[in-house]
Amino acid sequence: MGNGARWLACLGVAAALAAQPASGQGNKGQPKGGAAQGGPLIQKLRSKDPAQIKSALDDARIAGAGAASAAPVIAELLHQGLSYDLTIGAIETLADIEAPTGSAAVAQYASHRDVKIRRAALKALVRVKGPAAAPAMRAALSDSDAGVRATAATGLGGLKAKDAVADLFTALDHKVIEAAASIGQLCNNEQCVALSEKLGKLPFDVVTTGLEPTLFRPSQEVSDDTKIKVVGRIRELGTQEANKFLRDVQGKWPKTGSARVRTALDQAVLATSGGTK
Repeated sequence: MGNGARWLACLGVAAALAAQPASGQGNKGQPKGGAAQGGPLIQKLRSKDPAQIKSALDDARIAGAGAASAAPVIAELLHQGLSYDLTIGAIETLADIEAPTGSAAVAQYASHRDVKIRRAALKALVRVKGPAAAPAMRAALSDSDAGVRATAATGLGGLKAKDAVADLFTALDHKVIEAAASIGQLCNNEQCVALSEKLGKLPFDVVTTGLEPTLFRPSQEVSDDTKIKVVGRIRELGTQEANKFLRDVQGKWPKTGSARVRTALDQAVLATSGGTK
């Protein structure tokens, strides 16, 4: 679809949604919530005709957040059950709408028997968010499929689910390498130091996907003392890859960043400059 056609389609969906009475007001003689049954987009979703439902889902995806009023109806369809293709379409549509009202409906598919549906559900939950998102992802860290586990680990970082750090450490110990980056985004001071202690036990390039974001997080989240400990742990390795990593961080260090951490980085770069492989 060209840009012009997409723009016209967005206008059409927006107009259809605008034509609906406000949620909960209802029409005369119509029960509360009946407004959701009266708009053209909602009518297509409720039609029970697969072609009409697919068309409505396509329209809602184009509208994005502008189709938020359709999210509860799409969630209802997922709860009731749809064909395989429509299930995928409905999940992806709720992701594009980014409505937390779809959280529970999408989360139930994070444990579906079909791996493609599980992956789609977890990817969608990062955007849908809502109360059901993080618990579903934490459960998916032990999924039988590596792709599902990876998506869940990455998604928890995107959701800022700090209470999931312990689960992410367990996943990391079970070779879900994507968990390292999320730990680095979420860890408190003690947990960040614990991540640095994985150096020498897990591949360097895995652990440092978490240590790099840790070093650049605000001091209100990760203290300068903790960052200096992390730099010191990397320095102790004395390897060329440690030196390269430290030089990369040194080069990115902001001018307004902590002078204490900067000094630790400078000293560590010098100390590892003759490092072994």
